[in-house]
Amino acid sequence: MSVIASPTATTSEPGLSRRFCVAPMMDWTTSHYRYLARQLSRHTLLYTEMVTTGALIHGDTARFLRHDEAEYPLALQLGGSDAGELAHCAKLARDYGFDEVNLNVGCPSDRVQNNMIGACLMGHPDKVAEGVQAMIEATDLPVTVKHRIGIDGRESWDDLCEFVEKVAAAGCRTFIVHARIAILEGLSPKENREVPPLKYDWVYRLKAKYPELEIIINGGIKTFDECHEHLRHTDGVMLGREAYHNPWLLAGVDSEFFGTDAPVRTRHEALRAMLPFIQSELERGVYLTHMSRHLLGLFHGQPGGRQFRRYISENAHKSGAGLEVIETALDKVRESDAEIAEA
Repeated sequence: MSVIASPTATTSEPGLSRRFCVAPMMDWTTSHYRYLARQLSRHTLLYTEMVTTGALIHGDTARFLRHDEAEYPLALQLGGSDAGELAHCAKLARDYGFDEVNLNVGCPSDRVQNNMIGACLMGHPDKVAEGVQAMIEATDLPVTVKHRIGIDGRESWDDLCEFVEKVAAAGCRTFIVHARIAILEGLSPKENREVPPLKYDWVYRLKAKYPELEIIINGGIKTFDECHEHLRHTDGVMLGREAYHNPWLLAGVDSEFFGTDAPVRTRHEALRAMLPFIQSELERGVYLTHMSRHLLGLFHGQPGGRQFRRYISENAHKSGAGLEVIETALDKVRESDAEIAEA
């Protein structure tokens, strides 16, 4: 196990594919969740939580960029708008071994808007283009943009095309498109993931209009059947909440989309593979509950799954809680040799 907490030049970029991705999600796609996800799929592209340029430049850089080599392929998502700061952080992404650096132009929260971060930048395509160009000039990593199809006040097809064209002219070749507008006033971030209607056809139209660009579709995708339909029109799919709440879904990705065997056969096998990592984190002073919360969905829908979740929820937060909590919880669910076929 090799943890990257200081700069390194090692990446896995040559094998990078965006055919199937897990979305960056604040408080969810932490290193601990990503380690679990990697036990289930070798090929899924994983993203960090959004990290602001200010946090990286003025905060504990090594803590924010810490990850395990087992998480590769792995992309760093940045929040920011200052071209110089974005360039500096793009260099850090390369130095710390990430495979891609992504700019967040989709987060609708008030907090990030006040700092000119996230979806509000869709109203400033020239500024996004300037930042993207600076990032591209600063690193040889792929620089990508994740954005909405619009924001209130700039929600027309022409507005979306203007944004994509200006950012593409700055050198961006990959656009990850959440197929909803973001309503910047009056809706919470949670409501912005659910209330504005999905317009998948707009993402399909983007790919048809700009075939030279890589277009990845995001928003409300839950099943492999849906993924295959989207892949008829786009270059890749990105799942968010479904991949977090039902992580076993990822165990079917490698065979379904990449034609390779899954790394594990059962949920038990995946969790047992996590134990040395969890132990090393415990020894580093990480509380068990900070890791175990990402495991709660692993046995979703399985006999004993509710007891598994309850035992962890009731015991992982206790002082001195260690691997015995996970092992006892694991005893409450039955292992099945046929699980991989059900993913």
